Amino acid sequence: MQTTFRVQSVADILGLGGVVACPTEAVWGLSCNPLDAEAVLRLLELKQRPVEKGLIIVAADIGQLEGLLAGITPAQRKKLEASWPGPNTWLVPHQGRIPQWVSGQHDTVAVRVSSHPVVQALCQAWGAPLISTSANPAGKQAPRRRFQVVRYFGGTLDAIAPGETGPGTRPSVIRDLATDRVIRA
Repeated sequence: MQTTFRVQSVADILGLGGVVACPTEAVWGLSCNPLDAEAVLRLLELKQRPVEKGLIIVAADIGQLEGLLAGITPAQRKKLEASWPGPNTWLVPHQGRIPQWVSGQHDTVAVRVSSHPVVQALCQAWGAPLISTSANPAGKQAPRRRFQVVRYFGGTLDAIAPGETGPGTRPSVIRDLATDRVIRA
């Protein structure tokens, strides 16, 4: 049986290369250190997701994303600030600042500032942004309850953060910052 850990303990597990489950605004997600190739590749294997698709980076606040936002226009920054924190994910040019195992085959990376208190606390305890992707194998329904995460992944996760999902019913909207095109409604 998978144990629920305190947020600081989960952050410590991330530092050891762990893959963890965490409640978000609408569904449970999987997280790991985006700079740890082994952890990201393990997360992708658990999800049965190809690396080429890319992953979302989630942060506690816009300050944690500053390095990835260099080069955007003031108008684009205003657009981001108006939509965060919340379930709004934006594709921004990564300009080689993020590893390929995160961006996949894209020249953009998906970024979000979460409004969920557990995600915010975990990113703050970790001290940096994290990977955030729905906690389901490819093709399966994204879980809204902890028991669904356990059903999908059993004891293969290193920790499950405390808490419940927020009131949302769908994963975050994904938009391209340069074009405003909705990629995922």
